[in-house]
Amino acid sequence: MKLFFDLFPVILFFCAYQFYDKLPSEIVEELNRIPFLKLTPGGSEDAILFATAVAILASALQVSLYFFKHHRFEPMHLVTLGLVTLLGGATLVFRDPTFIKWKPTVVNWLFGLAFLASQIFTRKPLVQRMMSTAITLPTSLWKRLNIAWVIFFLASGLANLYVAYQFTEAVWVNFKLFGMLGLTLLFVVGQAFYLTRYLNPSED
Repeated sequence: MKLFFDLFPVILFFCAYQFYDKLPSEIVEELNRIPFLKLTPGGSEDAILFATAVAILASALQVSLYFFKHHRFEPMHLVTLGLVTLLGGATLVFRDPTFIKWKPTVVNWLFGLAFLASQIFTRKPLVQRMMSTAITLPTSLWKRLNIAWVIFFLASGLANLYVAYQFTEAVWVNFKLFGMLGLTLLFVVGQAFYLTRYLNPSED
C-alpha cells in the first residue's frame, strides 16, 4: 500500500499521458482555464503537458494527505513535490518536456548525494538509520551497503537520461513508471539476497 501511495503521482502521470487523446474537447477547453496549460483538443503532442499538470496536482495532494494522516511531512514527498513543481512548471511555461524528463534524474541524484553525504559527514550512513531497527550489521557492511545505494541512484539517473534522449517520448513515459520501478525492485531483491548471508537464524 505504501509503495502505491509513493508512486501515486507517477501512476497518474502515466495514466494522464495515455488517455489524453480520449478526453472530450469540452473538458480540454475547461482545463485550459488553468494558467500556462493551453492544450489542443486531440493533439497528442500536448499529452505530456497535461500529464505534467496532473503530476503537479497529484504530488500536492500526496503531501497533503500524508500530513493529514500522520501530522508530519515525508521528506521524499516534499523533495518530489518541489522538483515536479519547479521542473514541471518550467515544462508548462516554456512548453518544453525536457524539464520534466530531467526530474527523475535530479531526484535520484539528490538522494544519492544525501546517502553519500551521510557517510562522509555523520556517524551513521543513511541506509543504517533506515534499516538498523530491522537488521544488525557491522559498520563496514553498512558503509558498503550505503555506497551501493549511491551507485544505484547514480545509475538510475543516467538510465533515465539515456531513455529520455535516445527513445521516443512515449517510450520514456513507460520507462518512467515500469522501468524505474523494475530497476528498483531488482536492486532491492539483489540487496536482500546479499544480506541473507549476514543474518542470524533468529533475525531471518
